[in-house]
Order: sequence, then C-alpha cells, then structure tokens
Amino acid sequence: MKKRIISLLAILFFTLLGCTDNTPQNHFSETVKVALRDAGNTLLLANNDSTSLILPITKLDGNRYELAFQKKLSITPDSLVVAITNSLNAAKLPKQYIVEVFNCKNEGVFYSFQIKGTTESDIIPCKGRNLPIGCYTIQILFLENNPTLKTYITLLVLLASTLLFGFFYFKKRNSKTNRKEVTSYSKIGDYRFYKDQSKLIKEAVEIKLSAKECELMAMLSANLNQVVKRETLVKEIWEDHGVFVDRSLDTFISKLRKKFKDDPSISIVNVHGVGYKLEVL
Repeated sequence: MKKRIISLLAILFFTLLGCTDNTPQNHFSETVKVALRDAGNTLLLANNDSTSLILPITKLDGNRYELAFQKKLSITPDSLVVAITNSLNAAKLPKQYIVEVFNCKNEGVFYSFQIKGTTESDIIPCKGRNLPIGCYTIQILFLENNPTLKTYITLLVLLASTLLFGFFYFKKRNSKTNRKEVTSYSKIGDYRFYKDQSKLIKEAVEIKLSAKECELMAMLSANLNQVVKRETLVKEIWEDHGVFVDRSLDTFISKLRKKFKDDPSISIVNVHGVGYKLEVL
C-alpha cells in the first residue's frame, strides 16, 4: 500500500509539472488571439473572401476580446457558432463564454449566443436568421478562467488529499502496530507474560526469562489449567535443540515456580506420570 501511495504521488507531481510546462497558462491572451483569428478566417472563407485581412485581435478588458474585419461580411449564426466553437475547442480554451456581434457603428448587439459547456445548457438563438452584409465586430467574453488554472488547482487538491490520506493511513497503521506490541501478552493471574520479550511483569516488577524458560512458559500458558504431557514438552522444547537429560524439564519447572513464589494463586502442578499443569485459582 505504501508503494502505491508513493507511485500516485509521483504521478500527480509529474502531471502537475507537465501541466505547468506545456499548457498556455502563461500565454492565455496569445492563445485566444490565435483561436479567434482562426475563427475569423473560417467566417471570411464562408463569404468567399480569401484576400481581405482580419484586423488585430483586441483585448478589451478582463476576459473580453474583439475580432474585427477589414471588409464587410454576412454572418450566418449557424456558421458563427461552429467557427467559434471549433477554434476555441482546438485551442483548449475555456468552454463557457458569451459571443456578441456588434455593428461597427456600435449600435448595439445584433446577435449573441452563450456556450455553457454542455449542449443541453447552451443558449443559441435565431439559427437560420442571417445577418445582412455589413461591418461587424465580434466580441467574446470568457466566463471562467483559463481551464489550465482549474486543472492546476484540481491537481493540487488531489495531491494534498493523497498526502493527507497517506499520513493518516500510516499513522493509523503505526498506531495499530504499537497497540499490538503493547498488548501482545498473556494474562496469568496478576502477571503478564510477554513471549516475544521473554519476560514476566507484575505491576512494576519485571522478571526476565531464559530462552528455555520462555518456551516452557509459552506452552503452559497456552494450556492454562490443563495438563501438558511431559513428552510433548520435551519434544517441542528440546528435540533438535540440544541435549536433553532426564532432569532438565524438572529443573526448568522448578525455576519457573520460583518466578511465581510471591503469588499463592498461581502454581505449576506435577501430575505424576503424565506431565505438568499451570494452574491459576
């Protein structure tokens, strides 16, 4: 899971880096001007005009730009919508904007439409009602900032969310691990037996156990108040782990009994001829 989070962070980082390096975030106006010039060329060609000039694209204020022509032309709403939409989409510019057609005498809006980013919500009136030949300027007002900035912010949010997820995930996992380490013991009366740490603890007193004492304690505590056969203890603890003499088991049982000498409720009982039992009253 840790590797997956690191990989995701790397992907988000390089995507974000690529976004800032390869998109027109710092060249928004220039990109708009190129796109509008392309749209203007399409409109002129629709008027069978391949020689007259498209005048310099003007930035009026904020996100509003103006497209003007050298000669008069006729504007068909259908063609205007297609020309503007195709050019802006090709340039990956904002998908929400208002287009207005003015006459050169500035006598008001002769035609307008609004694109909201989805076909169902777009407002495109008066299709098929052509504007007569005249001197026109076309203004476009973008209703949102450069989408690159939106993408940039989205990626930052994703990156921050992933970092937070990773932080809380590992914090939670480490917390669980620590709790497991703290509570990984067997309760024997008032004692706590920590097998992994080879020790017994009673209140603030810590009692160390040898390797064999710890193995023997583990088997007896796992079968609390039950008899564990002598041969089972010998086989599990001494077989293939060194030399066993007849009195070895009894010696270690005696050592364990001394660990519990101060607690009369705990005893290691010898069941004659059978084995031993760790008994807790």
